[in-house]
Amino acid sequence: KVLAENDQVRKEADDLGPRAELDYWKKKLSKFDYLVEQLKSPDVKAVLGVLTAAKSKLLKKWRALDIRITDAANEAKDNVKYLYSLEKYYDPLYNSDPVSMVDAIPGLINTIKLIQSISQYYNTSEKISSLFVKVGAQ
Repeated sequence: KVLAENDQVRKEADDLGPRAELDYWKKKLSKFDYLVEQLKSPDVKAVLGVLTAAKSKLLKKWRALDIRITDAANEAKDNVKYLYSLEKYYDPLYNSDPVSMVDAIPGLINTIKLIQSISQYYNTSEKISSLFVKVGAQ
């Protein structure tokens, strides 16, 4: 169910700021970290041992789900890390007057460019465009 939700297109209000993006990925990280911890639990390992001993055909499906969950957790972790690096640049958008905000814009733009160039997951035009829309809305 969590993976199905993860694959759905996000629907958001047009007036959300960049904090909403960070909050979204923090919630995802929390969900997927919990699932990854469950996958490492002794109970799950015992079930996998039984499936392996029985040479079950379910192992292939299980491994595919495990890979998808781990990848989603890694994506969320990576995105949270990079979005936190933006926080000091977008805070003035929330806490300053328009004239004072101007000083934060170059650092914000450069950090977003850096994220696009080095992030393994956040480097798609859709994600970067969505982030710019949120910055512009704020």
